[in-house]
Amino acid sequence: MGDSLITIIAIFLAAILMFIFPLMAMSERTDDVSQIAVQTATTEFTNNVRTTGKLTLEDYEKFISTIYSTGNTYDVQMQAQILDENPGVKTTQAETTKIGENVYYILYTTQIEERIANSKNDTLTLKEGDRFMVTVKNTNTTIAQTLRNFFYKLSGNDTYQIAAQHGGIVTVNGTN
Repeated sequence: MGDSLITIIAIFLAAILMFIFPLMAMSERTDDVSQIAVQTATTEFTNNVRTTGKLTLEDYEKFISTIYSTGNTYDVQMQAQILDENPGVKTTQAETTKIGENVYYILYTTQIEERIANSKNDTLTLKEGDRFMVTVKNTNTTIAQTLRNFFYKLSGNDTYQIAAQHGGIVTVNGTN
């Protein structure tokens, strides 16, 4: 009885060492490759918008296609902070000719998508000084997350494995 119990335990441990740990390592590697691909695509997309001053539907669809080619689903959040140059005069008792402060108004993902779809050439035009940011997070559970949750009992609603964020100031005026 003792030998058969030890044999069963040894077979179980061998199966874990031979199959589960390599599977975990490969799935972690897959997530690392996806992370790099998503970070690179996000950086290139954002820098393209910043350096051209334009966000086109074609570029956006190409970006979405690139990140979805990793085999995961993503929540893509875009934010365009549009510089509203307010040349209004602020009056104070000390100085009556002081120029007002510049203010940004923000367009979020759905508003940006609507503006692109409703424009005549499928383009959102930005100007120098505007800010553009993109955040990407995976929404599906990857194999690595599933295995990690199974073995380590990690869980949570807001856990994501693959994420990327990039943004900056638009450097040129976009022209139609």
